[in-house]
Amino acid sequence: MALEFLSPLHKASRQITLYLESRTRALGVSPGEGHLLTYLHSYAPAPVGEVVRVFGMKQSTLTSMLDRLERAGLLRREVNGSDRRSLLVHVTPAGRALAQRLNACLETLEAEIRAHLAPEEVAGFHAFARAVEKATDVRLRER
Repeated sequence: MALEFLSPLHKASRQITLYLESRTRALGVSPGEGHLLTYLHSYAPAPVGEVVRVFGMKQSTLTSMLDRLERAGLLRREVNGSDRRSLLVHVTPAGRALAQRLNACLETLEAEIRAHLAPEEVAGFHAFARAVEKATDVRLRER
């Protein structure tokens, strides 16, 4: 039995990653690092624990990514003033500039995808995303 939703979703996720790989590498980061930077551009300062939860990765994997991005001068970590047991991740001005360039790549891809969809198909996609949230009862972050 073919999975009607999850197999196409996985395939689309992989296609997006491959599409973005050369574009992010040309900007000096991996797709995962680029994704992290664009997230932090919107939500920083963010506690490390929140980033682990949102991205679904091991703490050690995230720490390696944060180390690389910090060495590159794209972000910095500091002790969380409201919870000294945790760290907050901040984006530097260089990180914000790179995140804006990465967001431009994402906006281009979104426009290319939208060009192949009718408005009701876009609405159906959003309905699908809401159904995933309801079925999983998982909310990663409230905006």
